[in-house]
Amino acid sequence: MKSTVEHLSPTRVRINVEVPFDELKSDFDRAYRKLAKQVRIPGFRPGKVPARVLESRIGRAPVLDEVVQEAIPAKYLEAVNSGELRTLGRPDFEVTKIEDGDTIEFTAEVDVRPEITVPAFGELSVSVGEQEVTDEDVATQLDELRARFGTLTGVKRPAQQGDFVVVDLSATVDGEEVEEAKTSGLSYEIGSGQLVEGIDEALVGASEGETKNFTTKLVAGDHAGRDADVVVVLSSVKERQLPELDDEFAQLASEFDTLDELKDDLRTRLGRVKKMQQGVEARDKVLEALLAGVEVPLPEAVVQSEIEVREHDAVHSFDHDQERFDAWLAEQGQTKEEFDAEVRTASEQAVKTQLVLDAIADAEQLTVSDAELTERIIYQAQRFGVSPDEYVKRAQQSGQLGAIFADVRRGKALATVVRQATVTDESGEKLDLDELFGEAKPAEDDSTEE
Repeated sequence: MKSTVEHLSPTRVRINVEVPFDELKSDFDRAYRKLAKQVRIPGFRPGKVPARVLESRIGRAPVLDEVVQEAIPAKYLEAVNSGELRTLGRPDFEVTKIEDGDTIEFTAEVDVRPEITVPAFGELSVSVGEQEVTDEDVATQLDELRARFGTLTGVKRPAQQGDFVVVDLSATVDGEEVEEAKTSGLSYEIGSGQLVEGIDEALVGASEGETKNFTTKLVAGDHAGRDADVVVVLSSVKERQLPELDDEFAQLASEFDTLDELKDDLRTRLGRVKKMQQGVEARDKVLEALLAGVEVPLPEAVVQSEIEVREHDAVHSFDHDQERFDAWLAEQGQTKEEFDAEVRTASEQAVKTQLVLDAIADAEQLTVSDAELTERIIYQAQRFGVSPDEYVKRAQQSGQLGAIFADVRRGKALATVVRQATVTDESGEKLDLDELFGEAKPAEDDSTEE
């Protein structure tokens, strides 16, 4: 087999392949066996028809078609591997020449990863915000903890923000009742924002037994995006009484004997959380600085594929009803053209990020261990509420295992960059990256192949 590569652009190539017939014997054998099972010829059992008899019955063309369909993908992969090409997406094949008994020639146009020159990681410098734990932070945590141990007591006064109420709800759109919006005996905390917009304003100041009417825009269901007339009947009002903030409360709500011990523990926990937030900010800003310093030609087919995924996800919550989605966009004050532009920008940034991190992973010769892959699978399975085995099964069926592997590898590439960058806080003090991200793990031997 002979193959040559033409570079059509920095991100696309045409591979020209010439395959002599003497390399296709096994492909012809498979083609004859497959076609023999499909053809019924008197005097021969299915699958046992000799090649010569088969060709005399159906002709040479179907045999050649079968050989071409089987041989081209395999010979294409052979050409890609021999040319050490980093292909992206599916190729476009074209058979350019078939000389029976001599050669088959075809071309394959496919996107490839462009050559990328990344800046020296040590030259990257970013600043992140301070993450000091304040007395107000601790007080907020204590209030939330007290709320968990609060008691609800009925009151005979108009409802206020923070009260717990029991309500009956109904709604109509153009005089037609909305069944999914009808409910009775619903418990709700005023101000929590867990129900439709406008209900808090309607309930504040209302008394037990009172009926209130208001108009809101529905965000889900068959009438999503439309104005609805809502009727809410207030059945009861309760206020939450919080326990006193003292040592007795500390003993009730925690393993500590005193309130001061509880406060110290909350401060320590908040410190860890804020360190994590600082680490996330550092990672995001280093990535932003890295991408800003790199020029990357983007494969249009890959960008378009990313756009299609994002557009599909956007209309999914509207049952893929484009008219409803367009109406929702209009309500948000955004045109379809503006939405499309935002999606393209985000898609281009996502593809650029993937290409840059893949290039870094290659340059750093990063691998993914079985343990790292398993850890990601377990994490993703927990997110989707399924067992790891079920998640792997679904990933295999959808062809996503390779994408999971790639995401883990890209994460390791970004971690490599962040550890070599300079990260300071707002006061200019250099941060200890080991404290933010933990000590770097040594390379492991048990790597898995993509």
